[in-house]
Amino acid sequence: MKKQRESQCTQKTISLLSPLGTIQVSGCENGVHTIQILMDVAPAERSSEAPLSRLVNDSPAEMSPELQRCVEWLQAYFSEPQTTGSLPLPAFHHPALQGDAFTSRVLQTLLKDVKFGETVSYKRLAEMAGNPRAVRAVGGAMRRNPVPLLIPCHRVISSSGQSGPYMSGKGNHLKQWLLTHERQRSEG
Repeated sequence: MKKQRESQCTQKTISLLSPLGTIQVSGCENGVHTIQILMDVAPAERSSEAPLSRLVNDSPAEMSPELQRCVEWLQAYFSEPQTTGSLPLPAFHHPALQGDAFTSRVLQTLLKDVKFGETVSYKRLAEMAGNPRAVRAVGGAMRRNPVPLLIPCHRVISSSGQSGPYMSGKGNHLKQWLLTHERQRSEG
């Protein structure tokens, strides 16, 4: 019974406008639970002139410190992405990111070892996470990533150099935008 009470927390959801469309961030006092990219902007309307990440609901005073840290990180990612490496990440409070399960290990390895502007293949990430034969499992871990952008699953590509699917194939155009955004900012 005690374990059930510990796992329940009061989540708050905030929305931000970004060049990708609306981003919803959910979390509690303990950390960020999920980030969802709503894809409510047609690709033709998405441009570098699109609004940088800005809050569209709730006041910062009502946000937990972890949600506030997440908002600040996302705003920096879209306006000055090369600075995100020096910003503190919010705590994560999602079961997929806890413990030593392979999904958690892959996501933590991606977060720690694949830096801004870099890409890694599914195969290489499997090797880095300690199981070189688990390439398909790495793909599964990317699909289950509860906090895209913060844990940069968009940086994982196929061994052939193709970008591979994003958001179960529905967000491939977003993955291309993110990779181009990082490449341009790391070169400039």
